[in-house]
Amino acid sequence: MARVGVLLLNLGGPDQLEDVRPFLYNLFADPEIIRLPSSMLQKPLAWLISALRASKSQENYKKIGGGSPLRRITEAQAQALQTYLSQQGQTVKVYIGMRYWHPFTEDAIAQIKQDNIEQLVILPLYPQFSISTSGSSFRVLERLWQTDPALQAIRYTIISSWYDWPGYVQAMANLIQQTLEQVGHPDQAHIFFSAHGVPVSYVEKSGDPYQQEVEACTALIMQRLNITNDYTLAYQSRVGPLEWLQPYTDKAIQDLALRGVNELVVVPISFVSEHIETLEEIDIEYRGIAQEAGIETFARVPAPDTDPTFIAALGSLVEKALSDPPVYFADTVQPPKNARLYPQEGWQWGITPSAEVWNGRLAMLGVMAVLLELVVGQGPFHSLGFM
Repeated sequence: MARVGVLLLNLGGPDQLEDVRPFLYNLFADPEIIRLPSSMLQKPLAWLISALRASKSQENYKKIGGGSPLRRITEAQAQALQTYLSQQGQTVKVYIGMRYWHPFTEDAIAQIKQDNIEQLVILPLYPQFSISTSGSSFRVLERLWQTDPALQAIRYTIISSWYDWPGYVQAMANLIQQTLEQVGHPDQAHIFFSAHGVPVSYVEKSGDPYQQEVEACTALIMQRLNITNDYTLAYQSRVGPLEWLQPYTDKAIQDLALRGVNELVVVPISFVSEHIETLEEIDIEYRGIAQEAGIETFARVPAPDTDPTFIAALGSLVEKALSDPPVYFADTVQPPKNARLYPQEGWQWGITPSAEVWNGRLAMLGVMAVLLELVVGQGPFHSLGFM
């Protein structure tokens, strides 16, 4: 019998307040998060932004207990998945690899090598693919496999996205139905899906399928619910001056209040674990916006976490992957649907198509603005909330 492993990929989060700044540095040092015309600018800009945002981010983490629960929940998901697979007769060891904090993806791969895993299922805990989430983790795996011949012998299957997997759709429908039953008028409550946003340029210029997959996922869940309630899909967590996917969650909530909606059932559609975006951004910030706008009921659907139906969905995904013929890593790990990871092409200075793709002029202005604000103590980054 081949030694089989499952690698769960996730974002990661600071375990305690002192981890916030280095976590932010790792996040903004990723070129899939901030795309710059030159790699030489990446680390200096990440250092500046993490320094400027650390205090505000720490205040947000204080509101949810002083750190992110993401590692603890992901470890619980891994254990639940391993138990489920064992009950199905599968001898599998489940690993977790975080992109921006411990345990890092590199650490997980090192343990996989040490355990002499021969067949591996790679499962990002992002139902919908984006170049800024799954794609970024795939870039790490690509680098590791290209430089380590021992890894190239491991047979693998990548589950790049699973937004339409029946078990996942059913798990989300169940959680929504349970929350609907707790509000005053279940047949009238407005179902409000809030997904993490991405810049519009990722979708329009880089071929990111994220928006399409989120929209399709939302439609499938509503179809499975088989209810006539109105619903809205909006996007949260935008940062900086670029245009992000719309409608924005905060604005959409206010618009619904103006239309007379007074009961919201809020669904964190792109999140499978409770973390800062659900516990602070949705539960505190957006709840406050809803209350100020006059919405009486703000009922938030919990993230799947270790919900049994959700864990069974992950288990059936892994079982299907193990039943398919495994392959070997090629020279590169390609993202799906022609999505292009950074960089897409050679950089050309000036007002050129390349400059437009990478927002080079904005990036350079941003660097200059940060340097200026360090001296004068005011400027555009203050107004945007970076300081």
